[in-house]
Amino acid sequence: MPDDLKIMYKTILGDHFPEKMEIHFIDDQKTQKLVYEKVGWTIEGEKKGLRYGENPGQEAALYKLIHGNLLLGDARTLQPGRYLASDPELLQSGKHPGKTNLTDADNALNILRYFMDRPTAVIVKHNNPCGVARADSMEEAYIKANLADRVAAFGGCIALNRPVDRVTAEAILNQYAEVVVAPDFEEGVMGLFGKKKNLRVIRIANMAGLADFANARTVEFKCLMDGGIITQWSYLPKARAKENLTLASCEYKGKTYRIRREPTQREFDDMLFGWLVEAGVTSNSVLYVKDQVTVGIGTGEQDRVGVAEIARDKAYRKLADRYAFEMFKIPYNDLKDPDRKAEIDTRVAREKGGLIGSAMVSDAFFPFRDGVDVGIREGISCVIQPGGSENDYQSIEACNETNVTMVLTGQRSFKH
Repeated sequence: MPDDLKIMYKTILGDHFPEKMEIHFIDDQKTQKLVYEKVGWTIEGEKKGLRYGENPGQEAALYKLIHGNLLLGDARTLQPGRYLASDPELLQSGKHPGKTNLTDADNALNILRYFMDRPTAVIVKHNNPCGVARADSMEEAYIKANLADRVAAFGGCIALNRPVDRVTAEAILNQYAEVVVAPDFEEGVMGLFGKKKNLRVIRIANMAGLADFANARTVEFKCLMDGGIITQWSYLPKARAKENLTLASCEYKGKTYRIRREPTQREFDDMLFGWLVEAGVTSNSVLYVKDQVTVGIGTGEQDRVGVAEIARDKAYRKLADRYAFEMFKIPYNDLKDPDRKAEIDTRVAREKGGLIGSAMVSDAFFPFRDGVDVGIREGISCVIQPGGSENDYQSIEACNETNVTMVLTGQRSFKH
């Protein structure tokens, strides 16, 4: 039986999806049409499409938009031909991509589009970022993103917004990755990646213009179990600069509550960085960010105080693992020496998981102050959230009691 289970993951499915697909939007005035073409690759002389869907046994197909210009209200879809994850150039196929590989790559690009002015690395696992970092070089950005959550990054999708040089490639090869996505690869890099035969290497030349996608909408489809479909415009965050943010304030029972301290420039930078990363995180979610590197990411929880605690706990665990790896070249969980563990535990506790001075990021309002209090107890210096709760005054009071600043975006950032 175990061998049969292993074979399941090596299976390559054929699929019965047609070569073209059309979607029509019809009203009394006109009919608008989107035309899609099936995407595949020639691998070892054989034409192949997606390996399989979310799980082995689920047939799947990838389509790219080749014709159409949907106009609904004041929003217009992307023009065909500006392909990213829907038409990837597969330089090294590995086991060639399945649905989850490409949706991970797509969500990484969804985050990267806001950070094209500086080397940035996004590592995605199960359609959520586990590490995001900006730096002065591609190598430094990748290393920081990887060390932000080295455990979760194992087997993830690494997306980089600059051509991959040899030093960055060598750093990537020190860990196991499923996919590497970049705009290009410098001379000699593919020879290095060739040592990892199962690594999927994807070049997206159009990534150079990814910033142009920062304000571009697409129409999204969600299929329901009875065959029904929900359509929506894709989400675009409005808060992109500090001018888009407001110091938290609210009225409650005739009294005005206001945040007393203005954020510093570093705090603005971290809060905006976190807010834009947040657009790629499954809700409910809370992030902690410091120096434009994610410290802890809590995703997909049902209550806000719970996800704040999960992100905090992850920050502690990931920092302990990072120190074990840096000091002893071994994962924290594999450390047998109790003195070494105690040394790391003491350091992590003293630094509060790296959360001291960090920014707390929430994709929706805090219904009570208990969520904010989780971060405050760990030494955060600032909070960014949409605002709009009946109890915003509680969160404002909690921040003012500890000289923490808070800004509001005025926009929720749910992702389901």
